[in-house]
Amino acid sequence: MITVKAVKTKKDLNTFIKFPFSIYQDCPYWVPPIVSQEKEVFNANKNPVFKDAEAHLFIAYKDKKPVGRIAGIINYIEVNQLNQPKMRFGWFDFIDDLEVSKALLEKVETIGNEKGLAYCEGPVGFSNLDKVGIVTEGFEFLGPMITWYNYPYYLNHYQTHGYTKEKGYVENQFSFSNVEPTFFVKARTLIERRYGLKSMNFKSTKELLPYVDDLFELFNITYSELSSFVKITPIQIEYIKRKFIPFINPEYVKFVLDKDDKIISFSIVMPYLSDVVKQINGKLFPLGFVKLLKAKKQSKTVEFTLIGILPEYQNKGVTAIIFDEYYKTFKEKGIEHCIRTPELEDNIAIQQLWKHFNPILYRKRQTMRKDL
Repeated sequence: MITVKAVKTKKDLNTFIKFPFSIYQDCPYWVPPIVSQEKEVFNANKNPVFKDAEAHLFIAYKDKKPVGRIAGIINYIEVNQLNQPKMRFGWFDFIDDLEVSKALLEKVETIGNEKGLAYCEGPVGFSNLDKVGIVTEGFEFLGPMITWYNYPYYLNHYQTHGYTKEKGYVENQFSFSNVEPTFFVKARTLIERRYGLKSMNFKSTKELLPYVDDLFELFNITYSELSSFVKITPIQIEYIKRKFIPFINPEYVKFVLDKDDKIISFSIVMPYLSDVVKQINGKLFPLGFVKLLKAKKQSKTVEFTLIGILPEYQNKGVTAIIFDEYYKTFKEKGIEHCIRTPELEDNIAIQQLWKHFNPILYRKRQTMRKDL
């Protein structure tokens, strides 16, 4: 007998967040969430996304034991301003029991029908900066901490319950030793001279912080043409600053400016921390945070997280400036390996950016959809 209960108390939320530990604890490829951050994600008093969204959390029980979880999400900016009548869902984990996954999905589908929404899509988070998609290929790799992991049986559950592929994502990696800088150096000189551009680097978080708002303003512009893009609001930007900036090396953020010192391009690279997050088992205290800060400085692997270029400067070789700056920084830091976080498989422009690095496709993932 499967029973599904809504999360109502702090104890329920704790059970919801820690459920994946029960099925993935012995999996060498699963990266646990940072528990304290997960709790904050669903705290409406701390996470400003709840000013424009709502979430319904559920836990499935079998013989009084938690056997699955799901979060049903409605982003009202997406629904009302972008006219995308989508019922989102994420944080969807379950044992290999079709009755469990069905009972959880039915809870989300019921909410979607009650709200008059047209379809469900998941797994996704509240916005485009959240984790996305189920793994369909590449289960044998440890992924970035900003992605979800799942067992192979998940896909069968989705398909059995009437869900089909909505969006596909690819993840690639490449060795830094394969990077040949000659092309970037030559191209950079030409591009800077032709368009009056210059790079901007940072040595400290204090230097970086005044420019973070401009970075996300540019993010909203450059990513707006992607399918179902939801704009990041100013209040969300403040939250993101507090949550993520401590984990970013300021020298891994690069800007390109025009002749009037206006930012026309940005890129964010993060140190690879998955192995350390796995080691601390999602706990920042008492020593987890110290270990993360140490790894942040010492990691020889990096994750290319975000890159954006104003539309009028796209296809003009601006990335040569960014990549040349990263080459210098990575050479100095002794970086050995580079990982690209999930990118839409049909985003040909972003795929072309990496053609000179001999990237290796190591993982695929996708979101799933069902009409209501």
